[in-house]
Amino acid sequence: NRKSLEGAGSLLGLSESHSACVSSPRCSGPRLKSCMLSCVPVLSWLPRYSFRENTMGDLISGISVGIMHLPQGMAYALLAGVPPVFGLFSSFYPILIYFIFGTSKHISVGTYAVMSVMIGGVTERLAPNLNFMIWDNATNQTVLDIVNRDAERVKVAAAVTFLSGLFQVLLGLVQFGFVVTYLSEPLVRGYTTGAAIHVIVSQLKYTFGISPDRHSGPFSLIFTVIEVCNLLPKTNVGTLVVSLVTIVSLIVVKELNTYLGKKLPVPIPVELLGIIIATVISWQVNLHGKYGVEVVGEIPSGLQPPVLPEASIFGQVIGDAFALSVVGYGIAISLGRIFALKYGYKVDSNQELIALGLSNSIGGIFQCFAISCSMSRSMVQESTGGKTQVAGALSAMVILIITMWIGSLFEELPKAVLAAIIYVNLHGMMKQFMDIPTLWRSNKVDMLVWLATLILTVLFNPDMGLAASIAFSMLTVIFRTHLSILKRGLVQRTLVSQVKEIPGIVIFRSSATLYFANAEMYQDALADKVRSNIHVLSCQEVEPDQLNKDVEKDGAVSTLPHAIILDLSPVNFLDTVGVKTLRGVSRLSILSDPSSSCLNFF
Repeated sequence: NRKSLEGAGSLLGLSESHSACVSSPRCSGPRLKSCMLSCVPVLSWLPRYSFRENTMGDLISGISVGIMHLPQGMAYALLAGVPPVFGLFSSFYPILIYFIFGTSKHISVGTYAVMSVMIGGVTERLAPNLNFMIWDNATNQTVLDIVNRDAERVKVAAAVTFLSGLFQVLLGLVQFGFVVTYLSEPLVRGYTTGAAIHVIVSQLKYTFGISPDRHSGPFSLIFTVIEVCNLLPKTNVGTLVVSLVTIVSLIVVKELNTYLGKKLPVPIPVELLGIIIATVISWQVNLHGKYGVEVVGEIPSGLQPPVLPEASIFGQVIGDAFALSVVGYGIAISLGRIFALKYGYKVDSNQELIALGLSNSIGGIFQCFAISCSMSRSMVQESTGGKTQVAGALSAMVILIITMWIGSLFEELPKAVLAAIIYVNLHGMMKQFMDIPTLWRSNKVDMLVWLATLILTVLFNPDMGLAASIAFSMLTVIFRTHLSILKRGLVQRTLVSQVKEIPGIVIFRSSATLYFANAEMYQDALADKVRSNIHVLSCQEVEPDQLNKDVEKDGAVSTLPHAIILDLSPVNFLDTVGVKTLRGVSRLSILSDPSSSCLNFF
């Protein structure tokens, strides 16, 4: 039954054409077509797009997310150390590229706080303010040449983004998507929490209207906090008032959004309303002229022409680019898998690497800075009815309209408002501190990984902190493996001379312990084992005495497994990811299909 076999492969999430492209040198017409469809997914799903079922949800979702891109793009550009308009570019070009090459239907790619603060560290290191101080004859003092400084920082951001994209594409082409398995969930959550603290500290200068010197290297965050505290007596009162009013207003309206979530068709666009109101007040009151409140400044209309990044910068940012490629991919694939599991489809990890890599490398040519996916935007995209990548493409069209005709209206927007938007959007990451008591009750070693990652990320820069955190995480695996071997001691082995396979029962035994680095491989191997025992994917109503017998259907033999036994005897320890894997194993696509409802687990 060919259709049944194809259905089984589809439910397993196997990409037959993709594996064929990699494993076979032969190039026939059908094989070339399959290869093209797997490498450019939009060619596969867009012709089958259901306008009746998906159009309205994708339209509402796209407009809602596009509205969120405006304030977030401008705000995260400040983190990256570039003019706000380049945040809008980064919310346009990469989204269109991901629409063509991405496999997740629900994540919202674009600017992201953690990636932006990592970019900001690079731009401020290679283009510091001190390099652009010039003498002003009118005032007889040195002033900052903002125009040339920003132009140089844009070049640096584009170069590191382009290089990080190349790293991602190369890793995807060599099927290196598994590298993210070495970023365990406690490590990722601890890292993003530590990076969020870096983000908050970097925005304090806009909140208080002060100008602290930039510090780099280990403990730079500590030095920055100390300097900010010393500069507090010089706080610009007008800037502080704008910050506090904006923060309180955003929190109140966001809580109202949460309270009325089920009653509202779409969330209140609180951030958009905030920047509109703040811009109008700033323009009417002249906050910049009367009270010295720093504003966004000139926002040119239109798009930038493509420019190849300067290759001379690559040697200075190669380490930063690799860290950006790993962090951006890790965050995107983690969120993508959550939605894929929830809605029963497959996210191709290697294709995601290529999609993000092309988004960054092509985006770098158009002066964008590195992107990943945002939890807040992705949740809005899902909750407002988005069902396909069309929602992302529509959000890009919203940004295009803003960039071409509306962006210049926000030139009087106070930067303190953008900083406030960043603070409020980080509340989800700050809630991750609640992981500590949860991990204390479930797995103390994972809690230690979480805390160590947080501390290392805070004390060092995000790139150095990531490397140190991965090393520490791997040391805990080695330690737990060694400790479990010592505890097991000498185990008497029994020789099994005969092994008889019982029809209807699948016994799955892993030869290694189950933890974050091999949890996904365990799921894939289990799905392959089940598939190999289902010659024809059907689960008919049969009598109890027929469960262990082969059923004839259309001349094919169908072995109907009604039980799966997971042999966990080699498992020395379980971390939190391993526990979640076992809990969610019944939700695997091949096992959660209605036709497999007769399966039992032991």
